[in-house]
Amino acid sequence: MVFSKLIKKAHDYGILVMFSHTIFSLSFALISMVLASNGIPSFYVVFWILVAFMGARTGANAINRVIDAELDAKNPRTALRQLPQGLMKKKEVIIFALICFLIMLLAAIMLNPLCLVLSPIALFLMIIYSYTKKFTFLCHLVLGVTSAAAPVGAWIAVTGTISWLPLFMGAANTLWVAGFDIIYGSQDYDFDTANGVHSIPATFGVRNALYIAAFFHAVTMILLFIVGILSSKLGVIYYLGLIIISLLFIIEHKLVSPDNLTNVKVASYSINQLISITFLVCGLIDAFI
Repeated sequence: MVFSKLIKKAHDYGILVMFSHTIFSLSFALISMVLASNGIPSFYVVFWILVAFMGARTGANAINRVIDAELDAKNPRTALRQLPQGLMKKKEVIIFALICFLIMLLAAIMLNPLCLVLSPIALFLMIIYSYTKKFTFLCHLVLGVTSAAAPVGAWIAVTGTISWLPLFMGAANTLWVAGFDIIYGSQDYDFDTANGVHSIPATFGVRNALYIAAFFHAVTMILLFIVGILSSKLGVIYYLGLIIISLLFIIEHKLVSPDNLTNVKVASYSINQLISITFLVCGLIDAFI
């Protein structure tokens, strides 16, 4: 009985923090790590990078659910989440988030001084994101910058320094995430405008928002191309991956229109999971050949 309750609780937390979406930034973090080390770094470094990554993204999603709880309860699309339903208490989720953030800080200490010095900035971004939608349509970009901490942080964890390659990769990660978050947010246009929630769709309209998302993804491709130029490890297979990703972006944007948002979830999540896997597989193969 106790074991089954623990399994149920773990499952609930997995849904709460959207564990299945880990791939969105993990692929960028792993490619950055491999490029920074010219191969696979020591087990010690890999372990603490993964600990830092999981602590950060899990804590960020948990605290986001707490901050958005009242708003989620009003929105029919999100009203069935754990906190609005009362399946979890805010206090326990806050404690869970704090533990995750402490784990991230511990990992930063174990990696190198620069990771520790920059960790408060990462924590600030992870917490402030949930508030940005209350006052600026740039919330999508803040989410993207928060996600970009993964590849930039992985590079710093390996080298203890920063360079142009992880910054371009982080910029690509930023615009990629911001772009599909805009697409996903388009389905909340009516709710957001009625409740004063700031977003690019609510500010500029769904049609213009989808154009902006497409522009972000076009720039993402340019940035990923520059990453290939900057890295001596990436070559033909990586660029083949970029061609596949470009085609997936086209499919993603063909699936949605201002008059038909029924495929928003597929366009925002399913297609981008394929993009993330393609980037990871092609990048790793090229890096190790």
